[in-house]
Amino acid sequence: MTESKHRYFIINKPPNMVSQFISPDAVGLLGDLEFDFPEGIHAIGRLDSHSEGLLILTTNKKVTRLLFQGEMPHKRVYVVHVKNVINEEKLNLLRTGIPILIKGNVEYVTTPCEVDIVEKPKGWAKLSKEPEDVPHSWLKITLTEGKYHQVRKMVHAAGHKCKRLIRMSIEDLELGDLQPGKVREIEQEDFFKKLKIENWRE
Repeated sequence: MTESKHRYFIINKPPNMVSQFISPDAVGLLGDLEFDFPEGIHAIGRLDSHSEGLLILTTNKKVTRLLFQGEMPHKRVYVVHVKNVINEEKLNLLRTGIPILIKGNVEYVTTPCEVDIVEKPKGWAKLSKEPEDVPHSWLKITLTEGKYHQVRKMVHAAGHKCKRLIRMSIEDLELGDLQPGKVREIEQEDFFKKLKIENWRE
């Protein structure tokens, strides 16, 4: 097997950090993480600064096209903390398709997706502004599309405030026990196998 000229990483992005290495604003950057990333590294499928969890970093510029612009949609799993207890009617709205506003102020009905009520994920530290004694729900949302701020907009359209958003996996590429702010390098063939991308050699 020939050695790959590209490198592949996942990180558990903490909150209050943008998914980039350079910014004109005074914000947390990927370069603040305690890791010596190779030259040419960039993020794939960004998370906004308030969101947490799985973020892919690679030196391979083809990955964005293969993962997000191909004909085959790729499954992404998010765990979402929402204000107030969500009822079955709202859950069904989220599952079957809910209108949100997308670029150009256009109304868009989301593709049907999986939504379930779950327990708070284990091992995740409580955020300082996250009181446990007020009514709330934790949701697991599995999407195959990714409009700008889609999960937050879906939850808002269902009448709930998104208090915390964590991306847990993309296909079989999972955070697992990777702690916030930590980095894990993944071997090239394993990386594409877990993302269910078969045409990466082309």
